[in-house]
Amino acid sequence: MPSGHQTAPSWPELPTGTQPLPFELDHLLALRVPGLIATRRHLHSHPELSGAEFETAALVARELSLAGLQPRLLPKGNGVICDINGRPDGPVIALRADIDALPLTDVKDVPYRSTVDGVCHACGHDVHTTIMLGVGMLLAQLADLGELPGRVRLIFQPAEEILPCGSLEVIEAGGLDDVVQIFALHCDPNLPVGQVGLRVGPITAAADNVTVRLTGPGGHTARPHLTVDLVDALGRLITEVPTMVSRRVPASSGLLLVFGHASAGTRYNVIPSEASASGTLRVMDRDAWELAPKIVSQVVRDVIAPTGATVDLEYLRGRPPVCNDARAIGVLNAATAAALGPEGVAETPQSMGGEDFSWYLEYVPGALARLGVGRSGPNVDLHRASFDVDERAIPVGVRLMVQTALQALAAAR
Repeated sequence: MPSGHQTAPSWPELPTGTQPLPFELDHLLALRVPGLIATRRHLHSHPELSGAEFETAALVARELSLAGLQPRLLPKGNGVICDINGRPDGPVIALRADIDALPLTDVKDVPYRSTVDGVCHACGHDVHTTIMLGVGMLLAQLADLGELPGRVRLIFQPAEEILPCGSLEVIEAGGLDDVVQIFALHCDPNLPVGQVGLRVGPITAAADNVTVRLTGPGGHTARPHLTVDLVDALGRLITEVPTMVSRRVPASSGLLLVFGHASAGTRYNVIPSEASASGTLRVMDRDAWELAPKIVSQVVRDVIAPTGATVDLEYLRGRPPVCNDARAIGVLNAATAAALGPEGVAETPQSMGGEDFSWYLEYVPGALARLGVGRSGPNVDLHRASFDVDERAIPVGVRLMVQTALQALAAAR
C-alpha cells in the first residue's frame, strides 16, 4: 500500500455487545489499519475527477490482486469490478464504493492535502474506496479458508458526481448480473464515529440538472424598448420560477429548484443578446420527480413569455431517490449491531442530496447506510473544500461491511 504521511490515530476498543469477526479477522484488520490509512491519504492527495479515475482504478486493481483476487477494469478503465468467490452454490451480494473527486481546491492544512490543483475528495469517496479495499482483503481470507457462503462482488464505481451517472456504466458492464442484493456506505459528518444512519424507504432525493438559455436582440441600455431585456428576463427566471414550480406539486414532495449559476452581459451599458442560468432540481417524492420535467418546462415558458425572450431549456435527468429496501435495512441493522453494538444504529432523515446508487436499486433490492465520520469540533459539510473525516471510521466501516456481506449471504440462502 502507499506509504503514509503520519501516524494514524489510536483506535478505541470495540463497544460492548459487538460480535467478533470469524476466524480472527479482527486481528487481521488491526494489522491492516495503518496501511488502510496510508491508502486513504494517498487517494486524498491524488484525487481524480469524475470519468478520469484511471490511476485510482489502477491502484484498486493492484491492491485487490495482491490480496489474491482477480479484478477487472470497466471498459473505460476508470472503475473496477471484483468477485470474491466463495461457495459456488451460494448467492451473489454486491458492495459498492464510488471513487471520484470534486472540482474544488483543497484548503486544508494537512500533510495529505490534495496535490492536484482544483480537485479534492470533498465527499469522502476516498474513504469509501479504502473501506471497500479493506473489506476485499478480509473476505478474500474467508474465501481462501472455504468459509465464504457465496459470492461477494465489489464495485468501485466512477463518475458518481456527474451526469450521466457512473452507476449506469457499471450496470451496462454486467455489474449486477446474478446479484440478489446490493449495499453501500456514504460518509456522514453529522454522525460521530461508531454511529450508522439507517432508514427504510427514501433516504436521498431525486436530483436533476436544469439549464435555461435565453436569447433576443440586445442593444443600448438607453433604449431598452428596442431590445429584449435579457437581464430582466434572467432576473424573473431565477426569482419566480423556483417558487412557482414548487406550487405545482404537494408540499410533502419537498421539491426544490435552486439556480447555482447565472450569467448575462459583459458591459454596464449594453443589454446582452444571450443569458443563461443553470441549477439543480431536487425532490423527495418519486411521483413528483416523474412530473418535474413537464412542470419546469411549462413554468419557465410562462414566466419568460411576457419578456419576448426565446427560451432553450435543457432538462437533464439525473437520478431517482435512493429507496432502501426493508429487508436490506434489516440486514444492515443486524450487521451494525454485530459490528458496533446495539447503540451503533441511528435514525437518519431523508436528505435532499442525490446519489446515483439509486439506479442499482431500480434493478435489485438493496440499501445505503450513512457512516459516521464526524470530527471533534465544528463539523464541515460534504462538498466543502475543507471537508475531512475522523479516520477511525475506516476500520468501523470495514467491520460493518464485512458483517453486512456475511449477514446478507446467510439471509439469502
